[in-house]
Amino acid sequence: MNRNLWLLALCQGLFLTNNVTFIAINGLVGLALAPYGWMATLPVMGYVVGGALATPLVARTQSRYGRHISFQIGLAVAVVSALLGAWAVVEKQFWWLVAATVVAGYYSANGQLYRFAAAELALPAFREKAVSLVLAGGLIGAVAGPNLAARTRTLLEVPFAGAYVVLAGVALLAMLLMAWVRFPPHQPPTAHTAQGRPLGEILSQPVFLVSCMSAALGFGVMNLLMAATPLAMQQCGLGFDDAAFVLEWHVIGMFAPGFFTGHLIKRFGTLPIMGLGVLLNLLCIAIALSGVELHQFTLALFTLGVGWNFLFTGSTTLSLAAYRPEEKDRAQAAINFGVFAVMALTSLASGALVVTGGWTWLNLGSLPPVLLTAAALLWLAARQRSARAG
Repeated sequence: MNRNLWLLALCQGLFLTNNVTFIAINGLVGLALAPYGWMATLPVMGYVVGGALATPLVARTQSRYGRHISFQIGLAVAVVSALLGAWAVVEKQFWWLVAATVVAGYYSANGQLYRFAAAELALPAFREKAVSLVLAGGLIGAVAGPNLAARTRTLLEVPFAGAYVVLAGVALLAMLLMAWVRFPPHQPPTAHTAQGRPLGEILSQPVFLVSCMSAALGFGVMNLLMAATPLAMQQCGLGFDDAAFVLEWHVIGMFAPGFFTGHLIKRFGTLPIMGLGVLLNLLCIAIALSGVELHQFTLALFTLGVGWNFLFTGSTTLSLAAYRPEEKDRAQAAINFGVFAVMALTSLASGALVVTGGWTWLNLGSLPPVLLTAAALLWLAARQRSARAG
C-alpha cells in the first residue's frame, strides 16, 4: 500500500460514511414526509437513480479531465446535495429531499470508481489486493455512518436535519484528502488516440457479461435487504439505535474482508470466491427467515455484507481482464450503470415489499437474483473448463 492508496482508502471510507448514513436515515425521513407509506424509500431510490443518470456524464468527465478533477467535482456535488437535503427536511419538503438524493447520485457515480482507480495506483501483480484493500477503507463508514446518524439525529430541532449538515462536512474533509492523491498523468483523448472496441463488443465477452451481472445483482440483493432493514426493525418494535447497530455490523461485514479477499482470490481464483459470496447470501436469507429478534437481524445483515464483499471484489477483479486501458471509461461506466439500475429497482421494491408484505416476503423476493447469479457463475466456470480442455 503506497501513500496514494491509503489516501484513496480514506476517501472510500468517507464515501461509505455518506452512503450508510443515507441508508440509515433516508427511509425513516421519507416515511415521515412521504404522502403514502409505500413511497418511504423513494429518497433511497433517488440516490441510485441519480447515480445511474450520472454514470455517462461521469465517464465523459473522467475521460476529458482525468480521475482527480472528476473526483473533486463529485465531492463538491456531495456538499451541495447534503445541504439541500438538510433544507428539505427542515421545510418538510418530501420531493425536494428526493431531488437532493438524485443530485447526490453524481457523487455516488464517482465514488463507485474509487476501486478501479485503486488498480491504476498499484503494480499489475498487486491489483487484486489494491482493489480489495481500498474497499476495506469502507470500514470507516461502517463505524462512522451509523454512529453519525444516531448521534446527529437530534443535533438540530428537526430530527435528522443535522445529519445532512454533518455529511456536507464529511465531503469537505474528503476533498482535502483527495487533493493529496497523485494519479497517473492524464492525457485527454484526441483524434489520434486509440478508441478501442465498441461497447457492444466489450459487453459480448462472457467474462465481462458475468462480471457485470454479478456486480449488479450482488449489489441489488444487498441493497434490497439493507435499505428495508430500518423500516422492518421499526415494524418489529426495535428502536433506531438497534437499527444503527445492525447497519454498523452489516457494513463491517461488507468491508472488513477487504484485508484478505484479495489474498483469497489470488490463492483460490475469482470464481470460487464469488461462489462463496452467493452461498453466504443464501445463508443470510435463511437466518433472516428464522426470526425477527435483534440477533437475527444482526447476524443476517453481517453475513449479507461478507457475501457482498466476495461477490463485488470478485466481479471487479474479473472485469479487469476484459477491457483495454483505452476502453476503461466506457467499460467501467457500463458496469456501474448496471449496478445503479438494479439498485434503483430494489430501492423502490424494498420499501413497497416491507410495508405491504413484511420482512418475510422481502427475503423470499431476494432469492431469484441470488439463484440467477449462481447460474451465471456456473455457466462461466463451465465455459472456462471447456476452453482449457480444448
